[in-house]
Amino acid sequence: MHFKTHLIAGAVLCAAAFGAQAQTVRIANQGDSLSMDPHSLNESLQLSVTGNVYEGLVGRNKDLSLAPLLATSWRQTSPTVWRFELRKGVQFHDGTPFTADDVLFSFARTQVEGSDMKSYTNDVKEVRKVNDHTVEIETKAPFPILPDVISLVYIMSKKWSEGNQATRPVDRRKGVENAASFRANGTGPYRLRERQPNVRSVFVRNGNYWGKIEGNVQEVVFTPIGSDATRVAALLSGEVDVMEPVPVQDIDRVNASANARALVGPELRTIFLGMDQKRDELLYSSVKGKNPFKDKRVRQAFYQAIDIDGIQKTVMRGASKPTGLMVGPGINGFDASQNKRLPYDPEAAKKLLAEAGYPSGFEVTMNCPNDRYVNDARICQTVSANLARIGVKINLAAETKGTYFPKILRRDTSFYMLGWTPGTYDAHNALNALMACPDDKGTGQFNLGAYCNPKVDQLTRSVQSETDKAKRNAMIKEAFEVHSADIGHLPLHQQSLAWGVSKKVKLVQLADNFMYFKWITVGK
Repeated sequence: MHFKTHLIAGAVLCAAAFGAQAQTVRIANQGDSLSMDPHSLNESLQLSVTGNVYEGLVGRNKDLSLAPLLATSWRQTSPTVWRFELRKGVQFHDGTPFTADDVLFSFARTQVEGSDMKSYTNDVKEVRKVNDHTVEIETKAPFPILPDVISLVYIMSKKWSEGNQATRPVDRRKGVENAASFRANGTGPYRLRERQPNVRSVFVRNGNYWGKIEGNVQEVVFTPIGSDATRVAALLSGEVDVMEPVPVQDIDRVNASANARALVGPELRTIFLGMDQKRDELLYSSVKGKNPFKDKRVRQAFYQAIDIDGIQKTVMRGASKPTGLMVGPGINGFDASQNKRLPYDPEAAKKLLAEAGYPSGFEVTMNCPNDRYVNDARICQTVSANLARIGVKINLAAETKGTYFPKILRRDTSFYMLGWTPGTYDAHNALNALMACPDDKGTGQFNLGAYCNPKVDQLTRSVQSETDKAKRNAMIKEAFEVHSADIGHLPLHQQSLAWGVSKKVKLVQLADNFMYFKWITVGK
């Protein structure tokens, strides 16, 4: 059974005439893909970039429905067993044939220490080889959305990984690199030709690709440009053809230019704040001997001190949708009737802090990225100013995502920002990764403040194996109700996507912010 998400199909930007000659497209982003290893970081930009080089058994069409990639078909042979027929005649970029052994190797690789993709495969009991082009995936319990869940599990070459001492992904928390960080050998439509971290990465069309490449792009030059002003100037002058994000304050300017326009659409990502609710003493705080975030009154005070409408108006300039839930519209299980925020009320927040024993507030460090989400550092600055009004002094530590993610993924944080798009377009992914109590198998892998409620855990397990859609959605609703009542996290908003695109470029913008080179065409 496949639960379909109803999404507006990716917006397509058309151009008039397209030449058939060899074409280069130059793409700029505010940050870089931190590695070429598809299992080392569960971050959309990294998975978007490496998803042009590597492929999963299944992928996505332009409307985000499931598409056959390295598997041509799949079916359930029992409630816990899925059989995948693999595509024949596929080669990795080095010419090695793709077989079932690569699937077994890759799934195992996502489960070892250092993998950031454990939450996608933690419910797989075993991956078995039936023959060279058939595998069976057995799950621990019935798992009706398994094909959706594994669409971001990219397949690596067993032979290449063993030959290059890259059988394990790099642990981003420890900063150790290996061959798979800088080199790549996938089955995808583009090959990696050059990799200079934080400078540029060059991809070229794979002449031996098994499938059809719709676009005409022969070469992609990907460049990180951190400065908003520099990125906009590069687009307007024609130095780059595509860039993202367009700062919200520059959307009108880009649209008014002669040679570019902004492609704006809703994104599935929810931006939220998390708090350490596990340690007995908060790490980076003036409070000694206890952890104020263990007290629901303190969490609620923080929530009610945040002026989300002010953030929407002044920081996001209208390009956000405030939310009371950890998933947004377009995700299966989202229920608009539940999407209510607690009111912004600094006076009520002060009372709650006083009741919790902090009448004059306290001091705590807040960790934020400054090059990952739309206006991330500015949102954190505004939240800090909001909290100052209730006596909470925030020491804001904003840094590049290259150092930010390793830090928070080590759980070396008291108060942090994270954005999340369920890679499955289903609420189970957010429950399993963000809200379930962390274990060592991948459950709660991104629940970095270790929020725990046994009822949420039980419902998450039930949601996973329930095949009746109405019952399943009722369980999702109940889990969200429990989490909201606990103030488990502080949801902020869904941000809007804004890509700057040259008028000579045609591409597809997906609501998950993935950019596939195979759908890009460059004209004169």
